[in-house]
Amino acid sequence: MGSLAGSAGAVEVEPMPGYIEFITRSTIVMLDAWRDCSSCGLELSKRTFLDNAYITWTEIALFFFCAYLWTKVRRGLTESLFKPLGQWCRLLPKDAAKMPESAWKLVFYTMSWSYSTYLLFFTSYSYFHDPPSVFYDWKSGMSVPTDIAIAYLIQGSFYGHSIYATIYMDAWRKDSAVMVVHHIITLALISFSYAFRYHNIGILVLFLHDINDIQLEFTKLNVYLKSRGGGYYLLNDVLSNLGSVSFSITWFWFRLYWFPLKVMYATCVSSLQSVPHIPFYFFFNALLFALLLMNIYWFLFIVMFVVKLLKVKEVNDVREYEDEDSRKEPLAENSTDDAGHHNSAQGKHVQNGITKEKHL
Repeated sequence: MGSLAGSAGAVEVEPMPGYIEFITRSTIVMLDAWRDCSSCGLELSKRTFLDNAYITWTEIALFFFCAYLWTKVRRGLTESLFKPLGQWCRLLPKDAAKMPESAWKLVFYTMSWSYSTYLLFFTSYSYFHDPPSVFYDWKSGMSVPTDIAIAYLIQGSFYGHSIYATIYMDAWRKDSAVMVVHHIITLALISFSYAFRYHNIGILVLFLHDINDIQLEFTKLNVYLKSRGGGYYLLNDVLSNLGSVSFSITWFWFRLYWFPLKVMYATCVSSLQSVPHIPFYFFFNALLFALLLMNIYWFLFIVMFVVKLLKVKEVNDVREYEDEDSRKEPLAENSTDDAGHHNSAQGKHVQNGITKEKHL
């Protein structure tokens, strides 16, 4: 599907709503849709799924292969590059243990967000500036442009890998269970939006979420680098503080302002205007609403982090479990932070690192 506003080509861009308009109009539209859906139920959902879901076994096989590949690439880079780099920088042991995860995620999210930025701002797609256009000319089973299909394969397989990584490769933290749920919801959104050809809105969701992961991992790396080799490095300290401030601001701006007012308004209101009987309307909006709730949940961690920063004048993390005896401290200090959108550091004394997220 192209990014032009329908075949007429002269559709006026709808201005972005405010919070009150988003809440009131979305509520009214969804309640009307629910009342009109007299035949809604399990049987209709099954028929709708079979009639509108389009995904091939080849695409499923590619997903599992790439998810496995991300796991192997992460382990390979950790052993051959990130760990030796930490030793070369003479990081403190606790920071050397956490650095590889942050470095891996910084590499991936920089790549993925750059590609989403390219699609939205350097091609003909106008979805960011005109979110309702994601549903113009929508048709069941329509073809997915190759450039968007590549983005979906990259992101979907990465979140498949991330479910495994959160459980088996990363330290367990206060929000790790939420992280697993976040990755499952994000993977469900990616998979079903691709199968039902809601890929245009999916690119916008990914763009609005990935930028925070870049800032988070960049900030944490500078936290690790500011105290290394027995010395103190002012530049890394300044960069970590600037990163924590920009992370907090963009989390609110991208995930709590643009996400509901651009993405969710389009899916709740604009979708029914363009496609009156759009398949799985309530299902997708429920997943997006759950994603918004998790964004709010993690924003509370950010507020706690900012309050702590103002009190102690130091970049700290509030997600980790505190150890009650010093014998557990080495294990605690080996933990690494999972972003997808979040906040983290570890130990009996709250350790350096910044907190935050999935996604998608």
